[in-house]
Amino acid sequence: MIRACRSAFSGQLMVMVRPRGGGDFVYSDAEVQVMLEDIRTAKACGVDGVVFGALRPDGTVDATITGRLWGLANELGLDATFHRAFDMTPDPIAALDSLMMLGLPRVLTSGGAPSAIEGADTLAALVRRGHGRITVLAGGGVTPGNTGELVRRCGLQELHSTAKRVERSQVLYRRPGMSMVSARPPQDWEWPVADALLVRRLVEAAAEAAAEEPGVSGGVTVASRRE
Repeated sequence: MIRACRSAFSGQLMVMVRPRGGGDFVYSDAEVQVMLEDIRTAKACGVDGVVFGALRPDGTVDATITGRLWGLANELGLDATFHRAFDMTPDPIAALDSLMMLGLPRVLTSGGAPSAIEGADTLAALVRRGHGRITVLAGGGVTPGNTGELVRRCGLQELHSTAKRVERSQVLYRRPGMSMVSARPPQDWEWPVADALLVRRLVEAAAEAAAEEPGVSGGVTVASRRE
């Protein structure tokens, strides 16, 4: 999958490094080894960077694990982003300080709120705190409709959005009472994909807002299961 994405996309490609699909962000030694190996594999596949996050049981940034992951990524010449585990920390400013101490280039966050718009004030505070030291990448409910407001209110230089639409199955026969997934309602017959039109609208909205704000350059990072 990573190699296929690299072949199809010439822009900056970042991949998630997480040893399991769910649960918390507190990892065992074995899980950390998996993450380190995944970073090496990602590098071999030609990615530009990796996305990860690790917390301690008290909810604070696990500087030891994060330092190991970032240390390897940096050694391999990869960019890195600390993901939205950040939004589970008790003190966003303290968490940002921890990441800056480690030298992380970027953090993905909604400002510790359900959505970036709801966390806009905190996002703005994080941008000010990290100015020149770490990039605040805003994510969580980012749409073409609120992109301009986020850039203007927070001074953001990067945005993250799934920019997704629903792809529906063309399968005609659907066996009653049978599903390959545990989600309810069953998701066998639809899945999310990146919507090129939404991506374009996000980029345009970010660029327009950035043009109105001196010193801000608009950008959008898009995450999807499939292009």
